Amino acid sequence: MSSLGALWLLPAAHAQTIAFENVNIVPMDREHAIENQTAIIRDGRIAQIGPANRVKAPEDAERINASGKYLMPGLAEMHGHLPSPDAPKSLVEHFLFLYIANGVTTVRGMQGNPVALQIREDVNAGKLPGPRLYVAGPPFGGNVRTPEMAEKMVREQKAAGYDLLKISEGMGPEAYDAVVRTARELRIDFAGHVPNGVGVRRVIQARQRSIDHLDNYIEGLEPETSPLRSSDARVRARDLPFHVDEGKIGELVRLTRDAGVWNIPTMACWENFYSADDGEKLRSSIPEVRYMPRSAVDNWVKGKNSLLRPDGGPFLGFLVGGKTGPRVMDLRRKILRALHEVGAKIALGTDSPQIFSVPGFSIHREMSLMAQCGMKPFDVLRTGTRNVAEYFGTLEETGTVEQGKRADLILLEANPLEDVANVRRRAGVVVNGRWMAESEIQKRLSELAAAAEKM
Repeated sequence: MSSLGALWLLPAAHAQTIAFENVNIVPMDREHAIENQTAIIRDGRIAQIGPANRVKAPEDAERINASGKYLMPGLAEMHGHLPSPDAPKSLVEHFLFLYIANGVTTVRGMQGNPVALQIREDVNAGKLPGPRLYVAGPPFGGNVRTPEMAEKMVREQKAAGYDLLKISEGMGPEAYDAVVRTARELRIDFAGHVPNGVGVRRVIQARQRSIDHLDNYIEGLEPETSPLRSSDARVRARDLPFHVDEGKIGELVRLTRDAGVWNIPTMACWENFYSADDGEKLRSSIPEVRYMPRSAVDNWVKGKNSLLRPDGGPFLGFLVGGKTGPRVMDLRRKILRALHEVGAKIALGTDSPQIFSVPGFSIHREMSLMAQCGMKPFDVLRTGTRNVAEYFGTLEETGTVEQGKRADLILLEANPLEDVANVRRRAGVVVNGRWMAESEIQKRLSELAAAAEKM
């Protein structure tokens, strides 16, 4: 067992006591840091915070000299995935560590199975190192053909213990409405995609908990007089972005805000998808792919290259590298900016591990892309911290750095309120009260890179 694993399995009564001395707190309940504090972590909680000249470290504490450093809440991946249910335990541990190594202390897993439920229980009980997990059930998509099937699946997933239902593409409006009715009856959230046959306005009206990927917003901008309404799916995908009414963006984002529907934009994933770069160029430009199994990265390279084929490849690839991709990304940025400006609810997520989006690392890329859409650093940080606690209804426990809250934290070398890129400059992380210094993180990442090369 690694030293990390041995530390993680310490019983709660013997959990670490940690003192971050002379640290600057980024509490995320205000838009500035509180300087020169001492924060005491005990039994997985923030036991005390106060001025460094008043709060003294307990005798049994591991004392961390945090002068010039910044302590902020852990981040969340609100559209993540775990390995397939037949994956070896070593690969599960591999993925979970990539999340926590990057300060991602909460993950909403968006395609679950019974194995994922057990992983959730093991992590949340402290038996397995990893972020706190919320797990969706198997997706509701084209497999759900009738309202009766929809109702049956909702009841089965609720009984199985899933935290939410995953809406996918392919479901018709009658089946979707049955999901909504039954989910409300059983008080289980439903979130994810917007089926084309349902449409974004109907999903907003149904108060779907979250719309992921900004799904179907572009379709929601199509004018009634659009010449493409009777066109086939490939033609619509290629041409619709050039036949939208951008004046409808304001209406859609206000509807979203007023309904209280969350958005998980996953900008980084779609930037990779629509990029004109081929697979090898993406591989060489995204250094963290070395932590992913080589076979998975090889598949990403092949998949990306197939999208750039002259015949368009198997998955609407003609969108990539031509005029449509840049236009789609421009519209996505405008929609995200508009959602933010009207005060609609946004939470951080990347759909990792999808095409060149490596767990944990992709969150940092996502934050930079959100900042490029005009969001201030504080607002970007909030999407991965306080907003997530609001989403889950756990604000009394998580989301800010305050006394009594759960100790899921990131210690940074520079102020993230000045530049969100500073979230990459870790000095260490605290996950469920366990401290990992950056030196330990880098040692473990080196081991994972070596292992990934053989996978």
